[in-house]
Amino acid sequence: KMSSTSSSSNSVTANTSADLQNQFLTLLVAQLKNQDPTNPMDNNQLVSQLAQLNTVSGIEKLNTTLGSISGQINNNQSIQATTLIGHSVMVPGNEILVGNDTSTPFGLELESAAENVTVTITDSTGKVARTLELGALTAGVHSWGWDGKLAD
Repeated sequence: KMSSTSSSSNSVTANTSADLQNQFLTLLVAQLKNQDPTNPMDNNQLVSQLAQLNTVSGIEKLNTTLGSISGQINNNQSIQATTLIGHSVMVPGNEILVGNDTSTPFGLELESAAENVTVTITDSTGKVARTLELGALTAGVHSWGWDGKLAD
């Protein structure tokens, strides 16, 4: 529904622009027909008025093009999101959501290799629930599953 509203808005703007161009040209032709032959319109004024009309027209075309590009980007994002269905994704953060499965997946990313990696899992009060010694890890993304068992 938002797309149709946006499209309607753009078509109204385009019609208004065309109307303004027609009105401008009608007035310009009338001005040229009715000018004093002994004191004709200055060429600079005529060129300036035509340039202003072209500038407005160009801006409206640019707005239409940007609106189209924006719509395409939104469509591409939606399509890309659908490719993630059924796949696991890792999002930045420092919290994990404990699931009902036998294992809760989590991961970490290391910018460089580490000799001894320790993961500390705490509860909502900050109390240590479990400490996992992962040992030496290379740089990159690593994923694990937590069985939900507590330290004690």
